Amino acid sequence: MKKNNLKVNFSWDIKISMRDNIHLSANIYKPKDETAGPAILAITPYIADSMHERGMFFAQHGYVYVAVDSRGRGNSEGEFDGFESGTDGYDVVEWIAEQSWCDGNVVMRGASYLGGIQWTTLKEFPPHLKSIVPGAATYAGMVTPLMKNIFIGEEFQWWVSVIGKAANDNIGEDESFWKGIYNELEANHLPFSQLDKIAGFQSDFFKTVLEHPAYDSFYSDKNFSNDDYKKIDIPILTISGHYDDTQTAAIKHYKMHMEHGLPEGQHKHYLLLGPWDHGGVSTPALEVGGLKFDKKSKLDLNELHKQWYDWTLKNGPKPEFLKKRISYYVMGAEEWKYADRFDDIPARPEKLYLNSSNGKANDVFNSGMLQADKPGESMPDNYIYNPLDNHIDPSRSQTGAYLKDQRFVLSLKNNGLIYHSPVFEQEKEITGFVKAKLWISMNVSDTDFQVVLFEVLADGTQIRLAQDFLRARYRESNSCETLVKPNEINSYVFDEFPFFSRQIARGSRLRILISNPGTWYFEKNYNSGGVVARESGKDARTAEITLHHDRQHPSYLQIPMIPIV
Repeated sequence: MKKNNLKVNFSWDIKISMRDNIHLSANIYKPKDETAGPAILAITPYIADSMHERGMFFAQHGYVYVAVDSRGRGNSEGEFDGFESGTDGYDVVEWIAEQSWCDGNVVMRGASYLGGIQWTTLKEFPPHLKSIVPGAATYAGMVTPLMKNIFIGEEFQWWVSVIGKAANDNIGEDESFWKGIYNELEANHLPFSQLDKIAGFQSDFFKTVLEHPAYDSFYSDKNFSNDDYKKIDIPILTISGHYDDTQTAAIKHYKMHMEHGLPEGQHKHYLLLGPWDHGGVSTPALEVGGLKFDKKSKLDLNELHKQWYDWTLKNGPKPEFLKKRISYYVMGAEEWKYADRFDDIPARPEKLYLNSSNGKANDVFNSGMLQADKPGESMPDNYIYNPLDNHIDPSRSQTGAYLKDQRFVLSLKNNGLIYHSPVFEQEKEITGFVKAKLWISMNVSDTDFQVVLFEVLADGTQIRLAQDFLRARYRESNSCETLVKPNEINSYVFDEFPFFSRQIARGSRLRILISNPGTWYFEKNYNSGGVVARESGKDARTAEITLHHDRQHPSYLQIPMIPIV
């Protein structure tokens, strides 16, 4: 018999009993010597087998790694309901702590849904949970299953990939299949609520979330309360990326902890923000959608996790990379920078006011301006949004990082507004959170808006920097709807842009696009003011949108700018 040189002992399908007598299945990777030590836990709906590479790495570096199938997935009993129970996480943590191969110290890791599971587990405060490292974490009611109260078709696509016990990756990742599904919904102007029927996957989860189109107790009960944040006293390393689709959710946890937590807990919470998309938060790459970065951007996150656990569990040195509590990558400058708080980043908010010549701002050749001075008397700008036009953004989704293809902004056909800043005469850094305040009137009681910020390089290439969305009826609150009175001028504040950091090149300028989300991956708003998920083409109302930028209604874009000396 050949000797196992991997120094790992593997146990498959170990059953762990939950408080309701449901048994979850775990694959366990242990160092060969089986000396009692700390354990790393990952609970996943993507089948524990997907954790094999990580399990081998950490077991070979002195940690027990426990990969657990979520309730109702893989080899675990029960039913998967789309939202992980923190009580399952609690029970697994405490079971691990009692095993002979564990010294009583348990930590967690994982990204995306696995990042959200870490927070829901911590919400139960299991006594033996000593640290979490949530990557790209979800936050119920924010990004998943809706973004700014707009349902995302890809969330249903994700749900199909985790239906039942088995892995459904081929179905969930078949883009041509799903484009056909979304196109059928779009081309025939069918209600979003029929998506599961068209796809052939009847889903109780889908039907349930459609009954909760606003942030209500269905979501908030799954998240931390303000008092919960005060109880946190374990080290946390939050990881996300500038182009991570769930970054606003991941940072929501961080911001809420900084706002409501106690100093002793806050000082143990670190934040890492790289130039990565959602997948890159787990395994960084040097390219995101065609945008390339320096090799120093590509961190070895396995090694960083190991150093973090060595520091927090084994009295090892603090990871050298984490020089301060916030680490962020400056795109363009291609360097990492550090701060202990967002407020310590030396960015100065600069307002760029929207204006135009004679109400013309409908394409890149007749665009409006972003200017430092407040406008005086100024004609408003107008565009038309007809939800029956099927005017589709050619990018895969509105949250993509990079659009070298400019067909959408070059062919708005009066479906949106474009504004440009003056050319940058010297390099400047933008780091932080963008905000936009727009004064808008319209002839319909509801519609959806998007504001997308780009850098336009001297050669005309545009780089998507950040975007935000808003459903008009939720302009005052994500929890309560207020339908719009036709032709009334209202303020629309876009203040949930993701964090990004980029050095704007000399010769570049900023561009913002204001339009309605033109992608079939989002729930279509037919502008009737009814239940959006049930609206169809017969309910469609053409929206006449007017954006005001005069002395009484100074619409602006606020940029966190850092001069480069």
